[in-house]
Order: sequence, then structure tokens, then C-alpha cells
Amino acid sequence: MSRLEIIQQSCDLCGLCVEECPFDALAIVEGWLRVGEGCVLCGVCVEKCPADALCIVEEREREERDLGSFSGVWVLAEQSAGRIHPVTFQLLGKGRELADRRGTCLCAVLVGDDLGAAAKALCCFPVEKIFVAQHPSLARFRSGTYAAALAELIERERPEIVLCGATSMGRAFLPRVAALVKTGLTADCTGLEIADEEGLLLQTRPAFGGNIMATIVCPRHRPQMATVRPNVLPTLEPGRLRDVEMVRFTPSGGAIESAVEVLEVCEKQTDAVNIAEADVVVSGGRGVSSAQGFGLIRELAQELGGAVGASRAAVDAGWIPYPHQVGQTGKTLQPKLYVACGISGAVQHLVGMQSAGKIIAINQDPEAPIFRVADVGLVGDLHVIVPRWIERIRRRRAADGPNNSAGASAPPPGHGEGRS
Repeated sequence: MSRLEIIQQSCDLCGLCVEECPFDALAIVEGWLRVGEGCVLCGVCVEKCPADALCIVEEREREERDLGSFSGVWVLAEQSAGRIHPVTFQLLGKGRELADRRGTCLCAVLVGDDLGAAAKALCCFPVEKIFVAQHPSLARFRSGTYAAALAELIERERPEIVLCGATSMGRAFLPRVAALVKTGLTADCTGLEIADEEGLLLQTRPAFGGNIMATIVCPRHRPQMATVRPNVLPTLEPGRLRDVEMVRFTPSGGAIESAVEVLEVCEKQTDAVNIAEADVVVSGGRGVSSAQGFGLIRELAQELGGAVGASRAAVDAGWIPYPHQVGQTGKTLQPKLYVACGISGAVQHLVGMQSAGKIIAINQDPEAPIFRVADVGLVGDLHVIVPRWIERIRRRRAADGPNNSAGASAPPPGHGEGRS
């Protein structure tokens, strides 16, 4: 918290600050300069005061707490009906790395009700402790109750780092948690590291429309909190089932009280294949040229057994619905194969797909940025290359017989022929 401080012995009651205050928050009363409730700490009076009698002072009630008393890396294990969200297993891998760098423990945190199955699943991962905040009132997600419960647990246990997926749930309630425990939060991170000297968490995220990558630190407050975009980190595979310490926590009555009542949870109707979970994604961009052009993209995706994605330019043009959008303002993917057709490769799009196992790019511009991240680059017209690729897949499948469903084994035209 901050406040405007008046150094009365320096103030000569000239009244200039009173005249300049845009919020009428200053007044001279009985020979003294006073600050009213309307002050928003804009700093105009501080700049105008000729006697330097005004200053904004930060009250560091929390900052002065011993930061060394905070320890441990927490990963919020988001779950729904006992099923853990895949981003949790990505965060556990990075959390293990961060905890080892800090020489501390890695803990998973579950919030909800009937969490036995979810807690058991987490025992297959390298965590030292699992916190289980459980109550019937937490059975259905409400941002207020979840935030209050987690904030109460944070205040009690004092972790140094708290990580959560930048999912619809994480984005809804983690900012509330940060406000309740009076710390900062970096949203939609794409990278996390530990600074060698200070041991601070370096939180990297796209800024200014993805034109720069900003690295943010939280030097004076704890815990250091961040949400991380799904599929930007590698997934940690489960190991053997281990005995892990379980810490049961029941939130106080005030934490689980809410004026909001969830009447019904409706499952969202999605495409047959969710591009965020597909192993193969074929995406089209501005080079597809039209909504009809996406018929070719869908045909290739079908032959490869994958899903259809798109760049923002294609979505904005109305050629394909928004759920197919890949990139900073769409979905972040981590497929085994990503095929970019007619996509130039703006940094906003690369954020969403550069973690793919293999990337094939088709573009007429040999200088297109997409080729910098592609494993295979085909310079040419996608309307010529893609039909030839589809034909080659079908010929390969016919030659191999009906049992061959891996059409992706057929390379794109030009690959390995000196034309790629």
C-alpha cells in the first residue's frame, strides 16, 4: 500500500498543490495542508510542489516480512470430476526443475471434493507433498471459494513459488488469490527460469501483441505466482506409484461461503477432434485464400489422421471458426506433427505451435519466418503441393494395404527429392 505524505515543516501553504490537484483531494484546513479520501496517488501535486513538501510513500508491511521464511514450489493440480488437466503434468516437470534449482521441495495442490483418485494419480510424479483442500462446497468450481481456500492455505504454509495453468479456471481465480495474499501475478507465461544470483523466478511472457518477450520478476513479495500457457512445456511422464505425504486441509467457514450458486454444469460441444489434443494438426493461413480453400486443408488433415488449425488471419477473414485458431490469442499446441500451409509465421502464431515435435511449412515466400522453425520447408504454391501430397499418401496406403492407417509416413512432395 502507498500513501501521500505531507512534510508539514517544509510546506509554506502556497496552495499550488490544491489548485493543481485534478481530484480536489487536497485542502488547507486551519493552517494545515490536508489530504482527503479522493486522492488516487496520481503524483501531480508532488511534481508541482516548489517546496518538495509532498511525496508518495510505500508502506511495506508485507515487503518487510522475512522473504526467507517462504519456501517450496507449488503446482496447482487443476481437476474436474477427479480428472486432472494435462497442463498439470507439464507444470510438474518445470516445477521439479525449479525446486531442484532452489534446493526446496515440490508440492502439488488439489482443491475440490472427492479428490482421492486425483491425489493417487499425482503420487506417480516426483512431488514430496500433496496438499488436499477438500470440502463439499468446493465440489463445483466457483472462483471466489476456490480463491479464498487457496489463499488461506498459502498464508498458512508460505510457499515461495505458486504455478497454475493459464486455463479458463486458472485465469478466473488465480488473480483473486494474488490479490488476497498481496503479491504479484504474471499471466500467460511461456517460460520460467531461476535467476542465478538472486534466486528469483524469471517469468517470461509475450507482450505488446507478441512483438516482444518480457521477463518479469517479483523481488519484494511472496509467493511468486504465475500462470503458464498449456502445451508450451514438455509433459512429464508418470513413474511408479510412490508413498507421498498427504496434507489434508479444510478451509474455514468464511472461505467457502459464497453468494454464487452453481445450478448446472453444461459440457461444451466441440469438434470431433480437439486440436489442443491432436497428434497431427494441419493449419491454413492467409495463403489458403478462401473458405473454400480450407477444404484442401481438411482433406490433408483427414488423410494424416489429424485436426484442422488456422492462423488468426484466416479466422479474422471468416474462413474458419475461432476454435481452430492457433497462436497467442488462440490455442497453444504440442502435436507430434504440425503442418503450416500458407502461414507466414508471425511471432504471435509461433507462440502457439513452435513446441511441435516436427514442423512442415509450405509457403511461396522463401523468406517467410515460418521456415526458421520448420524441420521441412517447401517453397511453392500450397494449392499445387497439398494435392500432390494427398495423392502420394493415398498411393502409399493403397500399396501397403487396408491395414495401413499411418498416411503420415508418406513424405510431402519434394521432401528428399532436392526440391524442399
